[in-house]
Amino acid sequence: MTVQVPQGITEADIADYLVHTPAFFERHAELLATIQLTSPHGQRAVSLQERQMEMLRERIRGLEKKIVEMIRNGQDNVAIAERLHRWTRALMLTADAAELPAALLRELKLQFLVPQAGLRLWGVDAAHAGTAFASGVSDDAKAFATSLTQPYCGANNGFEAVRWLADDGGDPNVIASLALVPLRRASTEPPFGLLVLGSPDPTRYSADMATDFLARLGEVAGAALVRLLPPR
Repeated sequence: MTVQVPQGITEADIADYLVHTPAFFERHAELLATIQLTSPHGQRAVSLQERQMEMLRERIRGLEKKIVEMIRNGQDNVAIAERLHRWTRALMLTADAAELPAALLRELKLQFLVPQAGLRLWGVDAAHAGTAFASGVSDDAKAFATSLTQPYCGANNGFEAVRWLADDGGDPNVIASLALVPLRRASTEPPFGLLVLGSPDPTRYSADMATDFLARLGEVAGAALVRLLPPR
């Protein structure tokens, strides 16, 4: 049976009254046993107590799902921190500065499962001027790196940097998505290099992904590769 709310009184008025008058159900305790609600799992009517239990179970399931997600994220963060530690340690153990670019790329692909990686540096010390990692960079590529305030992630739109992947045995022709990370001495200085990470998976580096971790990788890589620049 449907009961009409008296004219002039809204459902909001009734709800407000019940919320602010907890003694109402103490004076009319028999109502709690007679109230029937529609179950969310069908059209059958259930008691108020049963409906409350269903709501509680739904809330518990929601909390359990959030806890599982938090645990999974925590485990992922621990794994990433461990990979970053191993990568950074490998850079610090590379005694010969000329071997740093190769070591950086090798460990980056190993620790973070990056399919293809490459880099270029400019303005390096004269002792490294003739190396592959310090040659073949156009002014347009340098200007693009300077324009980046954060790493670029997205589709391979024919960037010059994609060709650098061939230096490490990669195949630029299969790259569908990539990340381009500028390398700097400090955040306030112009870049002296550009790191490129490529993947045949078009979703690996998407335009809407967070770039905080890539920025940290760029900071560590830039700090290590400073050894190849002329001393100040």
